[in-house]
Amino acid sequence: MATIGYEGVLKMIEELTTNAGQIQDEVLREILSRNAGTEYLRGFLHGQTEKQLFKKNVPIVTYEHLKPYIDRIANGETSDILLAEPITGFFLSSGTSGGQPKMTPVTAQVTKNCELFRGFYESPVIKHFGDINQAGKRMELMFARPEIETPSGLKAASVSTSIYKESKFRTILPKLYTSPIETIFCPDPNHGLHCQLLFGLIQRDEVVTIGSLFASTVLRGIKFLENHWQELCYDIKTGRLSDWITDSGCRNAASLVMKPNPEQADLIESICNCKSWEGIIRKLWPKARYIGCICTGVMRQYIAELEFYCRGLPLVSAFYACSEAICGINLEPLCKPYDVSYTFLPSMAYFEFLPVENDHDDSIDMKKNDEDTELVDLVNVKAGQCYELVVTTCAGLYRYKVGDVLMVSGFYNNAPQFQFVERKNVILSVDQEKTSETDLSKAVTEAKALLDPLGFILTEYTSYVDTSSAPGHYVLFWEIKGKEGKHCKELDPKIMVECCSRMEESLHYTYKIYRKRNIIAALEIRVVKQGSFEALMDYYVSKGTSLSQYKKPSCIKSEEALKILDSRVIGKYFSPKSPL
Repeated sequence: MATIGYEGVLKMIEELTTNAGQIQDEVLREILSRNAGTEYLRGFLHGQTEKQLFKKNVPIVTYEHLKPYIDRIANGETSDILLAEPITGFFLSSGTSGGQPKMTPVTAQVTKNCELFRGFYESPVIKHFGDINQAGKRMELMFARPEIETPSGLKAASVSTSIYKESKFRTILPKLYTSPIETIFCPDPNHGLHCQLLFGLIQRDEVVTIGSLFASTVLRGIKFLENHWQELCYDIKTGRLSDWITDSGCRNAASLVMKPNPEQADLIESICNCKSWEGIIRKLWPKARYIGCICTGVMRQYIAELEFYCRGLPLVSAFYACSEAICGINLEPLCKPYDVSYTFLPSMAYFEFLPVENDHDDSIDMKKNDEDTELVDLVNVKAGQCYELVVTTCAGLYRYKVGDVLMVSGFYNNAPQFQFVERKNVILSVDQEKTSETDLSKAVTEAKALLDPLGFILTEYTSYVDTSSAPGHYVLFWEIKGKEGKHCKELDPKIMVECCSRMEESLHYTYKIYRKRNIIAALEIRVVKQGSFEALMDYYVSKGTSLSQYKKPSCIKSEEALKILDSRVIGKYFSPKSPL
């Protein structure tokens, strides 16, 4: 891909999107011709490969349906029970957005697709920002996660960890990135984060882009810097790494590049020692052209605070992918982060779409079974309609429900463009009402607008249903930050009560009816002290989630996670009346 240049890749994208329907049929034909004889597909297709037979006989499944087959391979059985191509390992999902981590097979074709995909999503970025690889270095916060060895001997690792382990990545790392490999594989994420920020500051004049996989990790890095800039400056001034960094790999990497630089330390100190950190990223890294990180989906909540810190630097969400499938790219990297659409690449998987109906009508309808709903092909989706994504891949996932709900925002040539709406089934429910991730996000957006004129920012939130008393009620945990040195204690409690009311007014009709009938009790906002959501992230990381992959859950399910937030509550506020 690199040999044809970004213009050549853009031409390939034109061809792929123009011939999307034909390419999708070819992708499915190739998958079925290779795998029709596997134990799994043989039971439905009896060795046949026709598309209509596939659509009629192969069921729509979730991970739980395929898990027994994947477990058998992980325990030593041959991969041909699920797919014909040999399995080289497994991708491990984060487990923070939809429950327990999932293992999905990796093959040589999957690895090849990942390499191709990087060229696809980087080319529109190069078109708008120039070739970053030639201009300077990337300060990208990267964190590997320990591999798991299965009984078969095959390794399971996160997608990002698999990339970091590749020899190709390790070869280009010193030239293109500020972070040494030792800091990426450091077992203590705080040690690694300190060192990656330190190396990024030391090489600040070379940094042309800043980022991480998700917006939450970039924000975590900036907050760490905000709390530890004096120590980092002291490290730079003395040319010596802080004593509390005990990881030998980090210390060895630091010893190779660090030397006393009091002038640079004083300059960074003068930038950081200011009343407001608005625009701090541009001040510390003046040559940075953009911030690269996923800002869509659950990451939308971090946009406002990131924009405060970067003030004017574009936030670029370059691609949409998951552990199970590679999906789409952002062809307009300069668009506003709230408006990002992803153009699906028809060569990466066979895509189908399950129509999603709004269930917030006056009455509550039972959801139709998937078997009763005909799936829509990629080129036949309708603009403005929401769908749940279903994929068939070269890695043994057949009509697999990813769990993401997407809305068709338009078309590029014959390929649809999607906006991420929500994770399916991440909802709050006291009785029969169903409040989705999108419902919650909209209500929070309406309520937090009350804070902005007063000089406060909602930096993080999550939720859960409290059923410890009857009737149950929705609880929101909010972490609030003041601008211009303001402290959240200065916030008038009446405003927080109004935020509760505004949220309830913004929720769907069924919720309001249930509130009026006292089937649901008053919504509650619990304000937590600064750093509470960092503690929540630390908890999930301690349980094995990679800092690079961490996605804060929209709804808390873990008792331990709930205790972490509840122990840091500094104020509780309730809606004073029913919204109807």
